[in-house]
Amino acid sequence: MKHLQIAVGIIRNAQQEIFITQRTADSHMAGFWEFPGGKIEQGETPEMALKRELLEETGIVVRKATLLDVLEHTFTDRIVTLTFFMVDGWDGEPFGREGQPMRWVKQSELLVGEFPPANAPIIKLLTA
Repeated sequence: MKHLQIAVGIIRNAQQEIFITQRTADSHMAGFWEFPGGKIEQGETPEMALKRELLEETGIVVRKATLLDVLEHTFTDRIVTLTFFMVDGWDGEPFGREGQPMRWVKQSELLVGEFPPANAPIIKLLTA
C-alpha cells in the first residue's frame, strides 16, 4: 500500500481565522476543504516541505511555524502521515495560487464534515 508523508500548514491570522482551500475535482478526496500543504519529497524535512508547498500553493513565505501534531490515517488505497504545523508568521497574503477556491474561517467555526476524515482529530483540537 502506498504511504504518503504530507506537511500541512494551518495558517492562522491575528483574528484567529484559518486559511483553507478546496480540493480540486480531479484530486483524491475532491470537494473537501483542507489546510494547504503537500508531499514531503526525498531529502526534505517536514519543515522544508511546508515552506515549499505553502509558497507554491498560497504564495506566502513562512516565517514562523510550530509543530502541532503528527497523525496517521489509513484509507482503502493508501496510508497518509500528516505533519501539522501552526503557521502564524509569514510574508505575503495567502491566496489560491493554483486557482483553487479559498476562504478564511474562524478557528472556532471549523467543521469536521467539510474536511477529509484524516483531519478530524486536528479540527477537534483546534475547536476545543
